[in-house]
Amino acid sequence: MRRRRSGGQTVAGTVRRLPVVGVMGSGTQAHVDKAEPLGRWLAGLGVHLLTGGGPGVMAAASRAFAETPGRAGWVIGIVPGEVTPQGYRPRAGYPNPWVEIPILTHLPLSGAQGMDPRSRNHINVLSATVVVALPGGSGTASEVGLALRYGRPVVAWLDRPEQIPDLPGDVPVVGSLEDVQRFVQEHLP
Repeated sequence: MRRRRSGGQTVAGTVRRLPVVGVMGSGTQAHVDKAEPLGRWLAGLGVHLLTGGGPGVMAAASRAFAETPGRAGWVIGIVPGEVTPQGYRPRAGYPNPWVEIPILTHLPLSGAQGMDPRSRNHINVLSATVVVALPGGSGTASEVGLALRYGRPVVAWLDRPEQIPDLPGDVPVVGSLEDVQRFVQEHLP
């Protein structure tokens, strides 16, 4: 029998996988009032944190998660990039310093093009067990739409629905960390 390792456990030949919680939000504004307490809480929950790997909400949640003592999960970032004649190049500012497992992609599209099949937003959503959306722009809106399309549980923690443009009406909007906690815990295996 193998020993327990951070991020999972092998017992009698089977691997226990930790759930993955995707936190989506602004790449320009950190919204630390939401991203940091959410990151700390998720670190104590025994899950992996998945973000788009960049600045803003992604960095704030990642930093809070990574700096929480005793956490079991890892910080995963789905990194946008491009292949050039000189080789692979991630987008400037990616991955942020707290990403422990960078998933490097050749997928540069996000923002308004986030629903395009060449967008990494599909990977962000499909890799998450549960999606939590914080204030953001068109990229966040596309991730919320993809979560609905792919049947992923998704909740938006906002002060007002306009903090995510064109937010679908069937996405639950909550106003507190406690509401997010309830939603996430109800949807984890």
